[in-house]
Amino acid sequence: MKKFNYLFLMFAAITIAFTGCDDDEPTPDNGVTISGIPATATIEAGGTLGPVTATATAPDGLAQLVITKDGSSFATVPLSGTQASAPFEYTALPEDAGKNVVFTFTVTDVDGDQAVATHVLTVGAEATTIRIESNITADQTWETGKTYILGGRIVVEAGNTLTIEPGVVVKGEVGTGANASALIIARGATINAEGNATSPIIFTTVADEIAPGQIASPNLDPDLNGLWGGLIVLGNAKGSFAGDVAEIQIEGIPPSDTNGLYGGNDDAESSGILKFISIRHGGANIGEGNEINGLTLGSVGSGTVIENVEVIANQDDGIEWFGGAVNVSNAIVWNAGDDALDTDQAWSGTLDNFIVITGGETDHALEIDGPEGSFNAGHTLRNGSVKGNDVSELGDFRDGARGTFENIYFFGFANPADTDGRGDFSLSGDKTLATFADGALKFMNLEITLAEGVALSTVFKAGTDAAASSVAAGANTVGADKSAFAGWTWADVAGELADF
Repeated sequence: MKKFNYLFLMFAAITIAFTGCDDDEPTPDNGVTISGIPATATIEAGGTLGPVTATATAPDGLAQLVITKDGSSFATVPLSGTQASAPFEYTALPEDAGKNVVFTFTVTDVDGDQAVATHVLTVGAEATTIRIESNITADQTWETGKTYILGGRIVVEAGNTLTIEPGVVVKGEVGTGANASALIIARGATINAEGNATSPIIFTTVADEIAPGQIASPNLDPDLNGLWGGLIVLGNAKGSFAGDVAEIQIEGIPPSDTNGLYGGNDDAESSGILKFISIRHGGANIGEGNEINGLTLGSVGSGTVIENVEVIANQDDGIEWFGGAVNVSNAIVWNAGDDALDTDQAWSGTLDNFIVITGGETDHALEIDGPEGSFNAGHTLRNGSVKGNDVSELGDFRDGARGTFENIYFFGFANPADTDGRGDFSLSGDKTLATFADGALKFMNLEITLAEGVALSTVFKAGTDAAASSVAAGANTVGADKSAFAGWTWADVAGELADF
């Protein structure tokens, strides 16, 4: 018995018997029959149905079954005996979408007599919403005009590439703990997500009714967070880890999932491309105090291209770097639930041109942590504009933080005296004071529009006021170029960039 890897719906068998012909004279029934083939069936695009069983009979002995698809040869199966059966399946091809596909089954006996059955398979239009339920273990492309649902924690495993075309919407299932959804690019895997200024790629929650082609959510507020996980990219670049171990597990992913490991020695490695992406409503909690960041970069190498990134309403941090050497340009974070920008474990790259719009839950606009092991490296943040509020701090530099911070403008922050010490720019601990003193932590060209009656040194502490100056609202000479965010960001569409 031969099985074909093609698809049919299972239906009640029908028998269609045909007679042979001899010139123009009628001939008696030749006894050849074929049964089990339904006359019609309907499936979805890409669907897999069946099998059904085709049964052929011929008193004189069977010879073969010939199958055609839309008039072209499809399969030929040798038959023998007076009765034979074969299961038949068909999986609709992409080119079948929206069409009627005609299959013809012709049974021939040893004398040349035949019986024919015809099946018309109606294939539905191409699906525009696709659910992803398992890890990606082969190269895959998510196509423009479609929405992809993350049915859980989905990993692009090492050696494989996920390509996401412009305008794609990716939605994570709502869940916490082990059920938190996220998209993880494991070490050795690649993501090529290249949106553009007219068709950004949007990562959001299934609760969001946004469709491809839209920028602002039609139903969710921009401060609603924690409805799914986030985007995590992991690599083989260096990091400074406690105990000088070579690799550790990224936060937000259970230790049982080894796809969450990051760290190595290849600072130039590429994990792919992220361009014109917007990540929204994430930060699901997987355990006590363990949330997923909007965009997590763990030991990502400098060969990775990350440009034009927006993170909105994440329950934890907006963007967090854990070691690595990747550079990022044109980043905007709005309504982070914890820190807008967080750096750890001796990240050695540069963030150039960034905007932070703090929300009511934002702790620090900038949280800068130092190395955890003996490997020391610093990073650079430059050309940024940061809008504060009554509860957030400008920045907290701690644990021996290292790096250069220049051309940054702050405004909208409260008087620290009125907010229990909030609204300041602080250096925490002796290690940080030491890196500041020896030049491993540097500040240049910082500007601020102060709350009324506040002295510069009240905000910029521990001598950092030497690198800062007070300016009137709108009179800043440093800061971000907001034109990089025009049109494609929800923040711009919502009018949130008017003050920048």
